[in-house]
Amino acid sequence: MRAGAALARAATVFAVLGDETRLSLVTRLCSEGPLSIARLTDELDMTRQAVTKHLRMMEDAGLVRSAPHGRERIWAVEEKRLADARRHLEAISSQWDDALGRLKALVEG
Repeated sequence: MRAGAALARAATVFAVLGDETRLSLVTRLCSEGPLSIARLTDELDMTRQAVTKHLRMMEDAGLVRSAPHGRERIWAVEEKRLADARRHLEAISSQWDDALGRLKALVEG
């Protein structure tokens, strides 16, 4: 994948996670594992339709996937997409560390 395409995909993930509700849903799915809409709405003051709308946006970004289970859909995190996002954050962090190191050397030098 081209660097530009990879960056665009990462930007989509970060944009989706920039919403407090979606970040909360990903956090729950990471900590509790796959959950149904009913379970996901237990702790939220939202309708199932509203939660489903958020999950569909996250699914479009590749962050979650769903599978039918009886009459429900079970939602789970796409761990590879989160790992990709983590790699992007680590690269940015490394670039900042390098820049701060150069600035420190310049100031102290």
